[in-house]
Amino acid sequence: MIEVTVETLQMSLVSPHRIVVLREVDVERYLPIWIGPCEAEAIANRLNGVEIPRPQTHDLIVNILDALEADLLYIHINALTDNTFFAELVLETDGEQVEVDTRPSDAIAIAVRMGVPIYVAEEVMEEAGVFPEHDLLSKEQEDLGVFRDFLSTLDIGEAPSGQDG
Repeated sequence: MIEVTVETLQMSLVSPHRIVVLREVDVERYLPIWIGPCEAEAIANRLNGVEIPRPQTHDLIVNILDALEADLLYIHINALTDNTFFAELVLETDGEQVEVDTRPSDAIAIAVRMGVPIYVAEEVMEEAGVFPEHDLLSKEQEDLGVFRDFLSTLDIGEAPSGQDG
């Protein structure tokens, strides 16, 4: 398993599609995943410290896990099939490890709330991971995010048929 962090969220101004970009820890390799606008907002709100007065769906899941005394150990983006990413929540409850199938976008929204690691299966990162092309980037662009050039080449007017969720 490869540990990643949330690098950035990107959005289209002409469609509801969003991309969460995960960055491999200690390596400059990225994993872009199409996600829905609600999940993108849930991730962004938490990363930006936005307080919502009432629990949203991902907050509710965290509250349920707490009430059931289940610990979220980490999330694992474990497969990529037909352009669709798959993930699981890896929980510990009553001394046993339990894996719960989920969309990566929901798993990431929960992980950022609970401060747990995000992992990607090596075969998923090998298939879908992207290395930036340094020769195309100026120092200023690196400071703004190495994924700007990559994302500018995407046509995000239409999401691929196998988006995350």
